[in-house]
Amino acid sequence: MSQQQTREERLMQVLLAPIISEKATMLAEKRNQVAFRVRQDASKEEIKAAVEAFFKVQVTCVQVLNQKGKVKRTARGVGHRNSVRKAYVSLAAGQELNFAQEGV
Repeated sequence: MSQQQTREERLMQVLLAPIISEKATMLAEKRNQVAFRVRQDASKEEIKAAVEAFFKVQVTCVQVLNQKGKVKRTARGVGHRNSVRKAYVSLAAGQELNFAQEGV
């Protein structure tokens, strides 16, 4: 396998899912940003390359945060939520991503 194929395979695994919430929708409208859940070991350069490759948009900035999992207590004992790495991707002016399915 060539390095180009392995890089493309890696980019396919970087983005896990878009984050669709009230906060993410507000960011998309006001700041032209889109939120994604990404792999724990993903770098900003990989996230930028993956978004540009898959969605054919121009990315200006990537901000990444690590959200630690919370400890939750239940009647059965103590549980722990998974830690999540999020990426907020700023798109160039005039570019947009719309995940809502219209007409469904």
